[in-house]
Amino acid sequence: MTEPTNSVPAPFTTIAKIGDFEGQTVLLRGWLYNLRESGKLLFPIFRDGSGTIQGIVPKAAVTPEVFDAIKGLTQESSVTVTGKVRADKRAPGGYELDVENVEVIQRVPEESPFPISLKEHGTDFLMENRHLWIRTPRQAAILRIRAEIIKAARDFFDDRGFTLTDPPILTPAACEGTSTLFPVEYFGDEAYLTQSGQLYIESTALALGKVYSFGPTFRAEKSKTRRHLTEFWMVEPEVAYCDLAQLMELAEQFLSFIVDRVLSRRAADLKTIQRDTAKLEAIKAPFPRLSYDEAVAMLNDAHAKGLLEHPFEYGNDFGSPDETYISSQFDRPVMVHRYPAAVKAFYMEPDPENAKYALCVDVLAPEGYGEIIGGSQRIASYDLLKQRIEEHGLPLESFQWYLDLRRYGSVPHSGFGMGIERAVAWICGLDHVRETIPFARTLNRIYP
Repeated sequence: MTEPTNSVPAPFTTIAKIGDFEGQTVLLRGWLYNLRESGKLLFPIFRDGSGTIQGIVPKAAVTPEVFDAIKGLTQESSVTVTGKVRADKRAPGGYELDVENVEVIQRVPEESPFPISLKEHGTDFLMENRHLWIRTPRQAAILRIRAEIIKAARDFFDDRGFTLTDPPILTPAACEGTSTLFPVEYFGDEAYLTQSGQLYIESTALALGKVYSFGPTFRAEKSKTRRHLTEFWMVEPEVAYCDLAQLMELAEQFLSFIVDRVLSRRAADLKTIQRDTAKLEAIKAPFPRLSYDEAVAMLNDAHAKGLLEHPFEYGNDFGSPDETYISSQFDRPVMVHRYPAAVKAFYMEPDPENAKYALCVDVLAPEGYGEIIGGSQRIASYDLLKQRIEEHGLPLESFQWYLDLRRYGSVPHSGFGMGIERAVAWICGLDHVRETIPFARTLNRIYP
């Protein structure tokens, strides 16, 4: 005897892949995001982590038990839903689900409802409930875009012959001074949470040629700006036999690759967060290049025209208003290179044509997002590096291993760092970097 077709279990799918099952009955596992009611019709919206989809439940099309179960659902109740996939151009994702059955896994009680409703909430409330806020469609979309950016960064370097090497998180000394470090007790000695993996991956670059690291970094800056976190993630490539010009080409190829990947794979998420994708589509190499002196002239000209409040003092590093103005003049990232060596880190190679400048570059994102990449050619000379360490008042004994890299087969080498969170903020068009990471750590926040 032929077995009835309705006994065959429906295939499981995610909402992101539901278009592959048009016209078929499928199984979804997720949560109720919202529920609307119109007479004898229910319109539940389900989410499963990959997206959201609206269900249609006519009272006459399901059993009374199924209709009542859905009607009684509360926000964030967990459910397993069976339904038929139907294409609908009006639906946000292009599909709706004609619900046939529902199994309630856990119903959130009315007396203790999900705290983040569809109404507006204050930022402090949302950050206190960040563990729940990330369930909302906008925050989930941002985190999926973040994951895509991270995957794109890894793919870019992996596909170009770079080797991933992991630097330590606990370090005996600073790479850029101790003023913004978190000290920790290390079996009776003082150590620090890393500011950067750079010094360590210089050593792996001289072993392996082309390397990169990806991991958490920590900065104890007492800053409350929308661009700063105390804990963030950095991707840092380092390349032997590489000069500043080659490094700048690598940086622009890298950023162009990441943006193109997000545009091609995360279009739905960009739509969810209402990102103007036309601005991202303009991100193509080559990027404009300005020397520090040219950038200073641009700022002073802007001040003379009343576009900037204060004149720029030559020799300073650029502040946020300066970076915002410079980047506003271009539709793609701009590379500012050759800053005065006096305002840059001790390990940067001086310009052979004028030693007052360092062979370094900052890449400023458009739309006022500031520096997203900082890099340089590293000092290759043992004597000069030793001199710079002493001039910066750093403990020479802590850097003997770093000096060894210049004792044994030193070569020109270069690298940069990109903070993932600033890149996410720019690509997503976010007002504050705190939304770019699942759990932000800021000057006044370490909970949850």
